[in-house]
Amino acid sequence: MLPNIRIVLVQTYHPGNIGASARAMKTMGLTDLVLVNPRRFPDPEASRLAAGAEDVVDGARVVSHLEEAVDDCVQVIGASARLRSLPRPHFDEPAEMADALVANAADPVALVFGRERFGLTNDEIRHCSHQVSIPANPDYGVLNLSQAVQVLAYEVFRAWRQRPGSGLHAPRPARDRRPTREQLGHFHDHLARVMHASGFITQPHARTEEQLQALFDRAEPSRKELSLLRGLLSSLEQGLDAD
Repeated sequence: MLPNIRIVLVQTYHPGNIGASARAMKTMGLTDLVLVNPRRFPDPEASRLAAGAEDVVDGARVVSHLEEAVDDCVQVIGASARLRSLPRPHFDEPAEMADALVANAADPVALVFGRERFGLTNDEIRHCSHQVSIPANPDYGVLNLSQAVQVLAYEVFRAWRQRPGSGLHAPRPARDRRPTREQLGHFHDHLARVMHASGFITQPHARTEEQLQALFDRAEPSRKELSLLRGLLSSLEQGLDAD
């Protein structure tokens, strides 16, 4: 279960924060670290601040884009301190987020953290299925990157520890497995093609597509249900071609 829970750090500026985050992960049993386009890595400062978690740093995978880090994940939760206009499902409490993440961790899942100075961009949030915020002092709610990783990693570890013998935290049966972000991306591309071909959308309309993406993120369809929807879209496409 825990090996399927991935921590993703996007464009980390200070290499020491990579090491400190790795240390925060290891104390909570997490080892899967992916770095998206870090400013400096590998770097001695990352290893120094890991303080016993050098194996997590050494095993970190480096990718160029967020999609590469999360395409195989069935749930991707972006940590964000700011309210956003994007209609992504949002966890106001880290404990609720952790319960949901652990429940889906029979397959790969991810927690995504942004840059030290300004977090995740709206475009990066679009690659997430959910958002989570850490409640803090409204007058000074500033958390260091590794502190944020520690808080959410602790909640995940707590949820995992409470899982044995609890039907509430049992993983989904195989027939109810959630699709990966890559599979959902193919579905949304297919849906967009049909909407344009049918005349439902006559010009690029990113807001409509974003709202539909958020709708399916909230609905959390299973892989079987997504396959059914893809079949429906294919049937509609054939009808449009025949016309």
